[in-house]
Amino acid sequence: MSNRLKALLYYITARLLLAPLMLWVIASLVFVLMRATPGDPVDAVLGTRAPAEVKIALRTQLGLSGSWAEQYFHYMNDLFHLHLGTSLSSKGQTVWQIIKSFFPATAELAIYSMAIALAVGITVGVVAALRPNTVWDVGGRLFGIITYSLPLFWIGMLLQLIFSVQLGWLPIGTRFPATLNPPTQITGLYTLDALFAGDSQLFFTSLQYLVLPVLSLGIVISGIFERIVRVNLKQTLQSDYVEAAKARGITSSSILFNHALKNALIPVITILGLTFAALLGGAVLTEVTFSWPGLANRLFEAIVARDYPVVQGVVVFFALIVVIISILVDILNAWVDPRIRY
Repeated sequence: MSNRLKALLYYITARLLLAPLMLWVIASLVFVLMRATPGDPVDAVLGTRAPAEVKIALRTQLGLSGSWAEQYFHYMNDLFHLHLGTSLSSKGQTVWQIIKSFFPATAELAIYSMAIALAVGITVGVVAALRPNTVWDVGGRLFGIITYSLPLFWIGMLLQLIFSVQLGWLPIGTRFPATLNPPTQITGLYTLDALFAGDSQLFFTSLQYLVLPVLSLGIVISGIFERIVRVNLKQTLQSDYVEAAKARGITSSSILFNHALKNALIPVITILGLTFAALLGGAVLTEVTFSWPGLANRLFEAIVARDYPVVQGVVVFFALIVVIISILVDILNAWVDPRIRY
């Protein structure tokens, strides 16, 4: 076994051992923040005029009757046994059932948004880097700055106003029309399920409802990739090995695709994990703005209703996804870039 492979395995093991610690910190922060905010979840469920004995019974059922230390022990014990509790605002529905019902919509939104962000960001970054100190370069810089600073809810409302209200081209307000039955659930992603069923009408219908939320979230995130690709590709094109390749008579397109672009895209892999975390955060604003029935929107409703179990469970679930994606991205980055040492 080579020294590099040993170092990589040691790094992967360390990251896997640190993952539970990261999840414990996030879960603890959620626990403290939910109880530090004003208001009583029992009052939110039963109302302020409910009998005292009924409130006490519900508070005991939810594990909110003891001290913070007792509540914390009960909360961590449930997490350790993968028990996320039962929703206060959805009658008898467990948090796992809520995640199973709403997460596919968020996953579909995130996947398509990431695809748009990568495609737009890399394309604009490459075009700007290939034409330094020109209007294309300035345009690329402006694109990166503007998209990165755009308020997500504002661009979402603007797209709805233009393409739905004024032009009437695209629908808004849900994930699928109420007059049609959605595709038979296989993955929970309507576009994929429609393709598996071989129904092009359902596929294009679900795609129409995806366009506006995906564009708003994808364009905002694309600015991150544009800036990284533009800067790194510029530096790569000025490197010695590129100049040597030009001296050997290798065509510009071959240099770009076989040498420069490959190395310039390595940092993109590095930030994929962090960008995915930002994507989940942005999904809350996007889903609320477009009334998209995803898990992020359900999390927002739970926060408003002070539904402790749902908020805690969904945040820990999102944190678990981010941790897993970050570890996978680090492993992929170490695999494709031999210059990385651990």
